[in-house]
Amino acid sequence: MGKGNAHIVVLDPYAYELAFQRDLVRASFAVLEDGEGKYGAQFLATRRGGFTSYFDEWTKENTIDEAALALAQFADKKPCWSDEISASGYVVPLGYLNENQILTRPPAFVEGHPTVVRSLYASGICDFGATYIDARKFPSLEDEFPDLVEQVIVVWQVPAIIPYNVLAFSTTMPPEMRNLFASQIPAILQTEAGKAAFKTVYDIEEIEPVNDGYYEEFRIYVDESGVDLTTLVK
Repeated sequence: MGKGNAHIVVLDPYAYELAFQRDLVRASFAVLEDGEGKYGAQFLATRRGGFTSYFDEWTKENTIDEAALALAQFADKKPCWSDEISASGYVVPLGYLNENQILTRPPAFVEGHPTVVRSLYASGICDFGATYIDARKFPSLEDEFPDLVEQVIVVWQVPAIIPYNVLAFSTTMPPEMRNLFASQIPAILQTEAGKAAFKTVYDIEEIEPVNDGYYEEFRIYVDESGVDLTTLVK
């Protein structure tokens, strides 16, 4: 895109953010998954570890909004992260910890959200972890550990700030052309042929009009994580 070879692109969140920082793209549509443009994450720990939960399992809501209070108990504790590029299992949760100046012990990268949960349940590997919502209910985990949800608790839930893919336009595209395409794409998706084409070319079934501000919270916590964006782009 930097060479002007593409004008309409679908990017994963990291690639979009890197391109946005380089003034190469402007977001036009959020790609939706099950009707949602963003998803959250959750900090997990074990009940036997003595951690306090600030999440209500019945209402599925945090009992406090202040992340600092909920996450302070992780100071000098060892995290289990999913992998080094996972938004919900590493980058965004790390951003929350760093923003609140919570220093932890060196982490363990255990390769997979279910593995984070399993590592916590087994104990001895780490004190807390982060996953997508709700990795504890991964089928094989529920079968293997019937009391898992009781023993591995949600300490605090990260709000839905992590985007799915982004349909963006190149900044080299004239504004009037960008506006024309932006107005036509939703109509195209209303036709059977258009749906099929977007599914084939972009793997898109549903979109929502947005602008770059839609991604601001994600942008903040990726930046707070301190992770080099160039290492996150596939």
